[in-house]
Amino acid sequence: MTTSPAAPDAAPAAPDASPTAPAALDPGAEAAAFAAGPAALPGTRRQVPGAVLVLVAMCLLHTGSALATELFATLGPAGTTWLRLTFAALVLIACTGPSLWRTLRATGRRDLVATVLLGAVSAGMMLLFSEAAARLPLGTATALEFLGPLTVAVIASRRPREVAWLALAAAGVVLLTSPWTGATSLPGVMFGLGSAACWALYVIGTAHVGSRLPAPHALAVSLAVAAVVAAPFGASAAVSGLTWGTALAALGIAVLMPLLPFLLEMQALQRIGKTTYGTLAGLEPAVSLVAAMILISQTPLPLQIAGTVLVVAAGIGATRAEARANR
Repeated sequence: MTTSPAAPDAAPAAPDASPTAPAALDPGAEAAAFAAGPAALPGTRRQVPGAVLVLVAMCLLHTGSALATELFATLGPAGTTWLRLTFAALVLIACTGPSLWRTLRATGRRDLVATVLLGAVSAGMMLLFSEAAARLPLGTATALEFLGPLTVAVIASRRPREVAWLALAAAGVVLLTSPWTGATSLPGVMFGLGSAACWALYVIGTAHVGSRLPAPHALAVSLAVAAVVAAPFGASAAVSGLTWGTALAALGIAVLMPLLPFLLEMQALQRIGKTTYGTLAGLEPAVSLVAAMILISQTPLPLQIAGTVLVVAAGIGATRAEARANR
């Protein structure tokens, strides 16, 4: 799963309702400190630049995605995804603690429904991406998925001529998949496009939910819902193939993706604008290509490298166009 270039800034945490509660970090600050380490703790002046946090999150994200493919043979793509979602949800619920339940009690029904729907979309996005990655090179699956937020950025620019960025990305995908060779998996491409559609909905849903709930709490709830939604597709395969080794591997991968990248990006969005963030996020297909090459020995062909360059250029161009339109 990848992250959203159009994700909103983290919403402020709700204050503690108890007048006698001891002084403490608010929930958003707790998650930020958890993500960014000692540099984000009160009383320290040094802060890691937001751009660095985004790049670190991106590297962790695609490292986790690449390593997850190594579990597909044992647990299956859906089983691996369900196990990662389950572990990530449990860890984040444990980290947010009682503040999560206070927030949920204070949240209106409509906002809770929106958060549940966001979790369902997250499950679809990650399940479909895993199925695509099981059939296609990881860089190609990521480029296909990236068409989702790219489309949202082009639509948000409200300028018909910016559709050219989608055309450029489509040309890149054609080079990546090389359909004239007959070697590309059509089901893999369809799964990738389905994941792109879910990511587009995820971008829209995150903008709504993130403005109403503290980001760590919204993420905890959405990941828990995603694990429940993914269970019918992956729980059986995961449980039947589970060993202590695969369980520990899945736990480690869940920390790499989605847990730490999401938390790091929440912290980054407090320090940099969405345009800068979106520009950096446009590098995701390239980072995925490099991670696959280094970690799982998926060596790209020259056409795949050229296609990735086109998709990255389209992503950066569309983000800049959206920023100009919103000035």
